Amino acid sequence: MTTRNVSQSALFNPSLLLAFGRIRKCRGLFAALVITVTALVGASAHGQQYQVLHTFLLPPGYPYAALIQGSDGNFYGTTQYGGATNGGTVFRMDSAGTVTTLHFFVGSDGRNPQAGLIQGADGNFYGTTSYGGATDSGTVFKMDSAGTVTTLHSFVDSDGANPFAGLIQGTDGDFYGTTYYGGIAHQGTVFKIDSSGAITTLHFFTGSDGANPVAGLIEGRDGNFYGTTLLGGPTPLGGEVAAGAIFKMDSAGTVTTLHFFVGSDGANPYAALIQGSDGNFYGTTFQGGAGNGTVFKMDSAGTVTTLHFFAGQPLDGANPYAGVIQGSDGSFYGTASYGGATNNGVVFKMDSAGTATTLHSFAVS
Repeated sequence: MTTRNVSQSALFNPSLLLAFGRIRKCRGLFAALVITVTALVGASAHGQQYQVLHTFLLPPGYPYAALIQGSDGNFYGTTQYGGATNGGTVFRMDSAGTVTTLHFFVGSDGRNPQAGLIQGADGNFYGTTSYGGATDSGTVFKMDSAGTVTTLHSFVDSDGANPFAGLIQGTDGDFYGTTYYGGIAHQGTVFKIDSSGAITTLHFFTGSDGANPVAGLIEGRDGNFYGTTLLGGPTPLGGEVAAGAIFKMDSAGTVTTLHFFVGSDGANPYAALIQGSDGNFYGTTFQGGAGNGTVFKMDSAGTVTTLHFFAGQPLDGANPYAGVIQGSDGSFYGTASYGGATNNGVVFKMDSAGTATTLHSFAVS
């Protein structure tokens, strides 16, 4: 049985699709009234044992992004909401699950971070907020180990707006990221910023080369940066907007569109790419294919091969929002937001040939 969780009209409507992403993430909050941070305990990628380390109680902290482990051994993350003005927080958690809130966003310094942090080579933590700042278009910030936050840049729409993704630090020491909106066509940007806050907009998306990147970048082994856009491309579907793109950007900011999704090969990649041990790039699309999203491989020349078409409920997953990781066994692991036995999502494993196995189907207890 194939499931379709988003209407065809929503698939090609940027505002509806983005809103769906937010509503979908809220579903677990309102169902359970808590959000938990979990740790995999003494297990491999097939592991079954989990331990709840901390529960964020209502009013919600709503941790949207993944954690990182700092050089001090503690874990650091963000919550999209919560805090004194419900603008979100930055927190630290030790291995026993004791959480310390390091910073409350109040609006002028940013609000509602949807991405996690990275720790720079200088030991400071760097991140983005999706809103807030001087014009409520989002910020880039730096935080020291004591929790003191410095706003490095407030976006003003002309140079980008609403960074939903986090940053990466390039081999040149600068930080790179994307904004969902803003720029000359209001369809998003790619930017570079240094640790002092000097920012350069490297690329303005215009639709024909992709539009509205939700995911961040990766730096390939060739020194180029690679990313995805949720929408855009030259092939209209249903008379509206196309289904997203994969692009490459060199260090000077020159962008080459490597692939435009057209629906049959996938549509609307929310997640960033990874580069596999074989040198190829791997990623997911939220929709397209048979209707429930795909896993794909792309070689360095931009040739895309669809490895897996999700079939949905009852056995396979549907609508992967996140990307994949490669395990030490060489297989790829990921999650799908829906599908499985009860349509509550799955964890899956896929080999390099595209053979996928559902490892776990989530169920509401």
